[in-house]
Amino acid sequence: MRRADRLFLLIHALRGRRQAITAQQLAQTLEVSLRTVYRDVADLQRSGVPIEGEAGVGYLLRKGADIPPLMFNPDELEALVVGSRFVRAFGGERLGRSATAALLKIEAVLPPELRDRSARTRIFAPELENRIEASGLIDVLYGAVQGRQLLKLTYRDGEARASEREIEPLCLSFWGGSWTLGAWCRLREDYRSFRPDRIVAHVVTGETFADSRERGLDGYLRSVGAQGLER
Repeated sequence: MRRADRLFLLIHALRGRRQAITAQQLAQTLEVSLRTVYRDVADLQRSGVPIEGEAGVGYLLRKGADIPPLMFNPDELEALVVGSRFVRAFGGERLGRSATAALLKIEAVLPPELRDRSARTRIFAPELENRIEASGLIDVLYGAVQGRQLLKLTYRDGEARASEREIEPLCLSFWGGSWTLGAWCRLREDYRSFRPDRIVAHVVTGETFADSRERGLDGYLRSVGAQGLER
């Protein structure tokens, strides 16, 4: 996490609080060391941010230093909370961390009644270690999609037949119980959908490709009948 982002999150963790939050709690929330929290708080205080408190006691933003709350109604807030839980459970590690940070920013500026509503939301998406999202593979595949990087795969089809593929990854789709990786397959010279749980081995080659009209994302979406998909 960039230091500027960490300082921003630290300030938002302090906003709207009636009681001091300890350095230990801040360290756990931001996933940093106590030493980093102490250093960041001291730097913010020297910069003029009105943080009151001290190590061993806790920290608060001085009364009147808050910003106006975001204008969410209860249903909108619940949608954001539930959505962030699903992203944390199914979106891979990188997006999961980002969802947690985004929700922290939102909840930090909510009035108490909406913050309480957020805590009472009873729709959960448990994070389990035996799911593919916990393996790191979704992060790798999404990184290749974003970077337009050629992938080499050892892939098993539904009948357990293995093949070697070079693919240009175009998108990831989540269907509620499984993922598919949409790609242009250089072996088949056509669009194909690959299930990440059938990928035996993968290599990010470092070679990049262009997202062209002939074999890019729009063409893939048309091939699977999803040209109206929001993106």
